[in-house]
Amino acid sequence: MKKHLTTVAALLALLTWTACPSNPEEKAEIQDPERGSEVVTHWTADTELFVEFPTLAVGAESAFAAHLTTVSDFKPVNTGRVIVVLRGTDGTEERFEVDGPTVPGIFRPIAIPKQAGTRQLTILLESDSLTDSHELGEVTVFASESAAIAAAKAESEEDGISFLKEQQWPIEFAMVEIKEETLRPSLAVSGKIRARPDGEVYVSAPSTGRLMTAGAGFPRIGTDVESDEIILSLAPRLGGDTDISSLQLAASQARLDVDYTRAERLRLEGLAASGAVPTRRVDAARHQEARAQADLTAAQRRLGQHQQIQRTSGSGGGIAIRAPIAGNLVSVDVAPGTFVDEGQPLFHVVDLDRLWLEVHIPEANIGRIDKPSGAWFSIEGFKTTFDVTADQVVVAGGIVDARTRTIPLIFAIENPNRRLRVGMSARVHVLTDEPVPSVVVPLEAVLEDGGQDVIFVQKGGETFERRVVQLGVRDRGLVQILNGAKPGEHVVTKGAFMVKLAASSTGAPATGHAH
Repeated sequence: MKKHLTTVAALLALLTWTACPSNPEEKAEIQDPERGSEVVTHWTADTELFVEFPTLAVGAESAFAAHLTTVSDFKPVNTGRVIVVLRGTDGTEERFEVDGPTVPGIFRPIAIPKQAGTRQLTILLESDSLTDSHELGEVTVFASESAAIAAAKAESEEDGISFLKEQQWPIEFAMVEIKEETLRPSLAVSGKIRARPDGEVYVSAPSTGRLMTAGAGFPRIGTDVESDEIILSLAPRLGGDTDISSLQLAASQARLDVDYTRAERLRLEGLAASGAVPTRRVDAARHQEARAQADLTAAQRRLGQHQQIQRTSGSGGGIAIRAPIAGNLVSVDVAPGTFVDEGQPLFHVVDLDRLWLEVHIPEANIGRIDKPSGAWFSIEGFKTTFDVTADQVVVAGGIVDARTRTIPLIFAIENPNRRLRVGMSARVHVLTDEPVPSVVVPLEAVLEDGGQDVIFVQKGGETFERRVVQLGVRDRGLVQILNGAKPGEHVVTKGAFMVKLAASSTGAPATGHAH
């Protein structure tokens, strides 16, 4: 724990050091204590602008410090030209520009206005990859620097947590605008992805015997199969002693018996013709010969079957084992050429394109779900959530399980890309009420701090405020803010912990900017 705190402190110290100016006189170039200064934060869809500049006066240099951040990744803008435009109501305008930043993200155009009065201030960014315009509204250009000084008001430093752009840019940092959206109240329960009863089958050996390769080869895990497709071939066990030498001996003995009984029949037929023996003895000899011939045929068949089993390829003569359903071989429990017992598991087929999501609703919450209207669920490791509609409800149990005190609720879900796997655990939110309009922030923007839920809201480009909030409905990564935030504000979603550290660290820079 001590090592962790030391690492965090070192990181914060590094960020604080990064924000310190390489030349302390640069701050005086931006802020004139007598003339006063302007600080503006403005957002577009592509960039965030945080700009500081002295109060404008005719003939006086006003050095702008325009901090530009790309909204897509919250990294500094490294190239391009920044143009400061002062436009009058009569259509006249003055332009002051700088080509490229002095340091990544910070552009320093210098404006020397020639016309006094109320002007519309626009800051343009032009680069090969990005063009953007920040309309900042009206500013006053005073007739002289002395007039600007006379009009300057004593300004107190803005309260808040200082977290400079130079601290934001090196880390994983992001903000989003707080908006109003419709969220769906739900009940959070655990769930599991499972196969449909008619989309899953375990195939076992129909008989004792030896497995032989079938088709293009022995089945492999992950192979798709069609319904009634031959997967394996089984050569059934012959019964009795299946030693090859014993089978060969039995076949030879059967052949000798056939030869002996045939010779005996012929001898008796000759004696019977001369009246030396009765006819019934000839009939008995013929019967013995027929039995010997049958024994020989059976012995030869057993020998042939055993020789066929010894071969490692080919399925002729075996019992064809087929896939009862179309699906994917998710497990194969045997190897080629092995002997299996009757009923031994061979392989497992699952239809992965259509699955079930099964949850169990606690008895105490059954009253919240009158008629299930859908759900959404998330699975660890997936960046997106999954929606389920009311028409996908398969089972809504009517009996409370005596052991678990729950009822089952099952949804049929499509799995076209087979991203979901049977057996996965899911965090399921079963919809319970009508959607409600809400002020929302991403759930990742909320931190637990001292037993309270807090967010960090941007007051200015480099100033933030800690807000204690009350949370409400959660829906697909968003959470309702019942109080403590309003639409249009920007909340920190990534890097909030570092802002929190800046608030608590005595080594963090004071409010105000130092470049």
